[in-house]
Amino acid sequence: MFDADDPLLERVRGLALALPEAEAEERISHGRPWFSIPGRTAFAVYGSGTRGPDKVMHPHAVVVHVDDDERPARLQDPRFFVPAYLGPRGWLGLDVDGPDTDWAEIAELLDASWRRSAPARLLR
Repeated sequence: MFDADDPLLERVRGLALALPEAEAEERISHGRPWFSIPGRTAFAVYGSGTRGPDKVMHPHAVVVHVDDDERPARLQDPRFFVPAYLGPRGWLGLDVDGPDTDWAEIAELLDASWRRSAPARLLR
């Protein structure tokens, strides 16, 4: 479901695996790269799709767990989508294959999602 040599995946991978103390790992699950803190839940996924009659695949997207207070504002932004399966748990996706992709924003989203999963010792 993804190309291991995808340059966009390489860029997301570089941002995700560079988080503090190198406390991130990549694994393949459900046919997609998932990024997590060892022994904890995932904080990002590369690629997704939406559910329902208007199902849309987003092969070049980063899916992150956003803070509950940020979710309504993010959903007002047409760049964001609710991913299948993870969406009901507070996750949102953002395509990274456009010419106007803001990689600083992607890095911030990954960092915020990482912080939701990180243990207190890493957050200090």
